Amino acid sequence: MQSFLVSTGVVALAEIGDKTQLLSLILAARYRKPVPIILGILLATLVNHAGAGGLGAWLSTALSPNILNWTVVASFALMAGWILIPDKLDEGEIVMPKRQMGVFATTVFAFFLAEMGDKTQVVTIALAARFHDFLPVVAGTTLGMMLANVPVIYLGSRFADRLPTKAVHIVASLIFVVLGVLALMNAINGNPLLG
Repeated sequence: MQSFLVSTGVVALAEIGDKTQLLSLILAARYRKPVPIILGILLATLVNHAGAGGLGAWLSTALSPNILNWTVVASFALMAGWILIPDKLDEGEIVMPKRQMGVFATTVFAFFLAEMGDKTQVVTIALAARFHDFLPVVAGTTLGMMLANVPVIYLGSRFADRLPTKAVHIVASLIFVVLGVLALMNAINGNPLLG
């Protein structure tokens, strides 16, 4: 349960102001069909985070516990700093399919590509390696993604403009610092990273 709750909270906070949240806003403004956009984001996130969670779970078995501990420490330290860098996304930067597709397929395509190498994908890898708990981590990161994006799809820029994005990013960064310190204590003591 801890891995699910941590994954949900961390990704929901990390997603505020992220480029994929900005993409959600652009898709909602362009198509004005919230249900296929939400379902497209859900599918793209599930596939993307399942791959990331699988990589994290594999790393937790492929790397020695000592190397894994230090890798997780470095990942959380990287995320603590990266989350403080604001994302920007212009409509011209959105990768859209060349042929006409429906709103759902367009959303899946654009959102999946935007999520590749994104903060939340990296977080999913680190959390899956940290907790050795694939399903709760993927379910949590996916729920966190949906918690951050669904309100933006329905409420649009009125909601997004009122979020204290900088404060949310600072809180998320502090959470990554705490997770990094806990991982560092495990690394120093040579303890395995079990949740």
